Amino acid sequence: MHYYVCLHQESTNSIPKLIQKAHANNYNVVATSINANMLPMDPQETDPTYPATVLSAVDWISKLIFQVSDVDVDSPNAKLREYSKAMLMRDVIWAEHLQTNGNIMVRLRGPNNDNLAEIINSRSKGNWFINVPITNPELASFEHRKDATESEIEEAQQVDPWNWWNELRFAIKHNARTKVVVELSDSDRPSRECVRRWLGEPIEAIIIPSSLFVLNRSNYYVLQKEWQTIVGHFISMRANIIISTKINDKSIGQYSEYIKKLISDHGDTHKLNSYENMLEIPLQPLFDNLDSYTYEIFETDPVKYKLYQEAIQQVLLDRVSEAEAKRKLTVVMVLGAGRGPLVRAVFNAAEIAKRKVRVYIIEKNPSAIRTLSNMVKTLWSKKDVHIFSKDMRDFSPPELADVLVSELLGSFGDNELSPECLDGALKLLKPDGVSIPCKSTSYINPIMSAVLHNNVSQLTSTVPAFDSGYVVLLKNIYHIDEPQALFEFTHPNRAAIIDNTRHKKLSFTAQKDCVLHGIGGYFDTVLYKNIILSINPLTHTPGMFSWFPMFFPTQPLTIKAGDTISIEFWRRVDAEKVWYEWRVCEPKESELHNPGGMGYNMRL
Repeated sequence: MHYYVCLHQESTNSIPKLIQKAHANNYNVVATSINANMLPMDPQETDPTYPATVLSAVDWISKLIFQVSDVDVDSPNAKLREYSKAMLMRDVIWAEHLQTNGNIMVRLRGPNNDNLAEIINSRSKGNWFINVPITNPELASFEHRKDATESEIEEAQQVDPWNWWNELRFAIKHNARTKVVVELSDSDRPSRECVRRWLGEPIEAIIIPSSLFVLNRSNYYVLQKEWQTIVGHFISMRANIIISTKINDKSIGQYSEYIKKLISDHGDTHKLNSYENMLEIPLQPLFDNLDSYTYEIFETDPVKYKLYQEAIQQVLLDRVSEAEAKRKLTVVMVLGAGRGPLVRAVFNAAEIAKRKVRVYIIEKNPSAIRTLSNMVKTLWSKKDVHIFSKDMRDFSPPELADVLVSELLGSFGDNELSPECLDGALKLLKPDGVSIPCKSTSYINPIMSAVLHNNVSQLTSTVPAFDSGYVVLLKNIYHIDEPQALFEFTHPNRAAIIDNTRHKKLSFTAQKDCVLHGIGGYFDTVLYKNIILSINPLTHTPGMFSWFPMFFPTQPLTIKAGDTISIEFWRRVDAEKVWYEWRVCEPKESELHNPGGMGYNMRL
């Protein structure tokens, strides 16, 4: 991920000179008024005072964000409204001429933006950056007003510019070419929840006014710690930085140097960056055989197999006392061994615990069997190990197991059919046998993510995209409320009648006005006793990346602070498949998603 740091100055006598100054002070891009040196403003004026040839076509596109004239196209005054629309259209047409697929920044002035939405909907080129103040700009005026009453100040504090953006978002039908530029203000610092909510929006950048910078003891411009934290949150969500200064500011080089240090500190770079917000269809390892590349990705997890090894070691110590260690054998069956990481974990655990094991490897993938067979011959030739190319549900063992070890869990716990597989393998286990894992629990919560919604919407022309669940590395999201437990499965399941269908209704509470875009799905699993793996955001196992969360989309629904959000979820089973159905019941009942498994199901 490459960030840009942009210098924003609203007036300039020469755009090329502004770009030169910006580059000399370590800025990648400049933002300036498209008509910075045109006075008086005249919507009929056709001469923009600079020709297109002052920059190359590549430079117009790559080095400039145009800020259009700050006019009110939704003014209640009809004459001013028509004048403003003519001004804005003149700016837009000129910007589209200069930039084949460029960026236009327009400032929101209030809650009424119907005409602006109509103009955005009428254009098909470039990106629109909607400049939204993070808090009500009217609050700044109270610093200079001695007559302001407490009730006036309180009323102004209740005005939330996020709602201006949200109304516009729905009016432009969630246009994917429209992104948000959030403007910070030295008059009011936003709350933590306010910042968290913006992280679920399609953030292009944040604007930091130069007035937020203060001199430290070394006479160097920095941000105060509270602002450092806020800016750091936006940077971690891949927001670019626009620094807004006056034309004669002599410290612009210090600002950019400091911001690039913040980007380095908060950039959240990792080898899985390319998966962020990318929708993936969940694996179906029971029905499809995995390839070697997929196995290799799983095996690179530095945490998962270490915890599996600890769980196996603890089981061996609990089942075989020190006095029995030299003569008592523990039979371990590895179900779905892949390329052998769990088998290695068993042998490592046995060696550390100083316990004897006999290992049965059961794997249905014939290609994986070739690799496992080679490992048995070359790595484990002196071990008590036996390999079978079988589906665990059809396997007839030469003896029963003390321990079943498997990693059949998916991103939602049971979505790779671990209950059906392990129930089918119950016949392999002794009456007092142990399963690792022994329990899995799925969790859900309502989330806001304009980015994920746009990604799902792009698929609707080819598939029933809103009737599918997706595996996704959640990045640009806002957790509307904390996850709650949904479905639980225990192993071994020795119930007289096994029923893996489930149904539950959960209620959540919104902390702030927001938009519900879908449902986040997570799980945790108890391997043995207190050894747990989790991708629940509240308890996520540090350093583990084997599973990304799931996302179950819904149609966008505006939610008010304090609203109850009720979500109903089903796990359904028939002779051929397993599938989920879901719907929002409150504050407004939505359609049922994925009825009959029409969009997404797991084949048995």
